[in-house]
Amino acid sequence: MNSVSPMRAAWRRLMRQRINAFALGFLVLLVLLCVFGPMLSNYTQDQQDLELKAAGPSMAHWLGTDQLGRDIATRILHGGRVSLEVGILATAVASFIGVIYGMIAGLTGMKLDSAMMRLVDILYPFPFINFVILLMVIVGREFWIIFVAIGAVEWLTMARVVRGQVLALKNLEFVTAARASGAGFWHILWKHMLPNVIGTVIIYSSLMVPGVMLLEAALSFLGLGIQPPDASWGVLIREGANAMETYPWLLLYPGLFFSATLLALNILGDGLRDAFDPKSMSQQQA
Repeated sequence: MNSVSPMRAAWRRLMRQRINAFALGFLVLLVLLCVFGPMLSNYTQDQQDLELKAAGPSMAHWLGTDQLGRDIATRILHGGRVSLEVGILATAVASFIGVIYGMIAGLTGMKLDSAMMRLVDILYPFPFINFVILLMVIVGREFWIIFVAIGAVEWLTMARVVRGQVLALKNLEFVTAARASGAGFWHILWKHMLPNVIGTVIIYSSLMVPGVMLLEAALSFLGLGIQPPDASWGVLIREGANAMETYPWLLLYPGLFFSATLLALNILGDGLRDAFDPKSMSQQQA
């Protein structure tokens, strides 16, 4: 009988639930639309038609235009590309830092572990908005600041989670046997610890993406994130909120795209949690 790898078994459990398959399909379609949609559009995201101004949905502009005559559909797809890029890349950066930091802290001795986790405790209550403002004062409103600011905060939880996993694994028999055979610190870290925490990392990373996107949207809504003429869903929601009484579609359509994406990401994150940890699903059903 052929054994099934843990990753393949988790994939089968994930796809067993139709809602997970639907959420994954929606996200794949959304990514394709955001990547290729603006290329196929007849308009650019900053192309203006001041004579048209804000107009409702029509055959020429499916979702209408804003006060500057810019096509809303194109701006939503372009803004979705930026928001997804921030969500995925910032999560990747935060996960990488958190995984490395947490594994080293958990596998080292008590003194270094204690010192590293005290640093995490110090950084946790640090005001996120103040940190972003400080970065912008020092280096200006650059796009990459979003990744630095979000990554500098979001890795803290990942580090704690990974450290807890490593502490539970470091005294098990397979680690003791590796040490007895002469394996060094880094060999144990990469060959034994990382493969055993990767499932947890995937779960928390998938749940981190919608949180990061919300942070970016909040920053953009406050004027601290993506700067015009570039657009993200946070920028479009801010622009729509300022004109919602007169032009409600400016808020409605970006809000629907953003809400549907966050819902799909959360559904997929919950599905990944159940797929990699079947015990959690059985406990919920009990």
